[in-house]
Amino acid sequence: MQTKAYAAQSSSTPLAPFSIERRTPGPQDVAIEILFCGVCHSDLHTARGEWAGVMFPSVPGHEIIGRVTAVGSEVTRFKEGAIVGVGCIIDSCRHCGSCRLGLEQYCDGEYGFTGTYNGVMKGNGTENTYGGYSEAITVDQSFVLSVNHAEKDLAAAAPLLCAGITTWSPLRRWGAGPGKRVGVVGIGGLGHMGVKLAHALGAHVVAFTTSASKADAARALGADEVVVSTDDDAMAAQANSLDFILNTVAASHDLDRFLALLKLDGTMALVGVPAEPHPSPSAFSFIGKRRSLAGSLIGGIAETQEMLDFCAEHGITSDVEMIAMQDIEGAYERMLKGDVKYRFVIDMQTLRAN
Repeated sequence: MQTKAYAAQSSSTPLAPFSIERRTPGPQDVAIEILFCGVCHSDLHTARGEWAGVMFPSVPGHEIIGRVTAVGSEVTRFKEGAIVGVGCIIDSCRHCGSCRLGLEQYCDGEYGFTGTYNGVMKGNGTENTYGGYSEAITVDQSFVLSVNHAEKDLAAAAPLLCAGITTWSPLRRWGAGPGKRVGVVGIGGLGHMGVKLAHALGAHVVAFTTSASKADAARALGADEVVVSTDDDAMAAQANSLDFILNTVAASHDLDRFLALLKLDGTMALVGVPAEPHPSPSAFSFIGKRRSLAGSLIGGIAETQEMLDFCAEHGITSDVEMIAMQDIEGAYERMLKGDVKYRFVIDMQTLRAN
């Protein structure tokens, strides 16, 4: 079925109206009218060809909230009219060790997981997937998520499908909760969700920012302490004090400054992806306190559902600014300047009305 969308035809052309073909639902499929789609830095990197392997035309968008319009004959989990979400993954091999563990984001199949956009369709090897900057999408029920937020919160829930799960997964993996001191580095699209979630999980949250002007905002998000990371004395006061650090910064920086803040057996997990590699940390940052440096990639479907349910129960959403589909290029430029608190969300009604 022909569907309105916004696409980049090449890395040097702006996103513009484009018509795509969405499949008629098969037995296991769920057809979804997209209501809202969050705007992620990954969208920008892909649309502008800044990462390897981008396939054009590109329709970004993997923070999708929508309403079910039709279901296949074998669908048991969803009914027409249900509010649902689609995140970064719309398929995987389903049989490798990672998939059997519910960790589809680490799929070891021939093509890895199938991304909601810029993904290789299973069994094809060449066909590109198109994301949420569109009127509608059709997805296998195994990769559709239930959304239980109030209707007024649906737009602000959209970024949970990427920013939420990207921070939730490492916080859960490394045991953020009561009695734990958790650092969150960077107060942006990812970091503000990290602070909210770590606080809701019961951890003592220490937020790190390069900007003193963000201190009050970080406390409002749930931080118990705020440290300006360029202040040597303030950083030294946190030495050997943290159980876990969630590092969300997507710019190359000195990791040793933060590794020094970890307790014995503490871990810092990286979720930000800088354009240039971080300087290599010193071996002494690790061996003196048996510290670890790790990474984490989004989350599996079961874990994402867990996160959505937790957020609905605790009234957690992203802080968002709504935009029209036609304003996406301007939003990208503002996002590059850090001029958003903290996520843009597209009202897809503006695409239908165009």
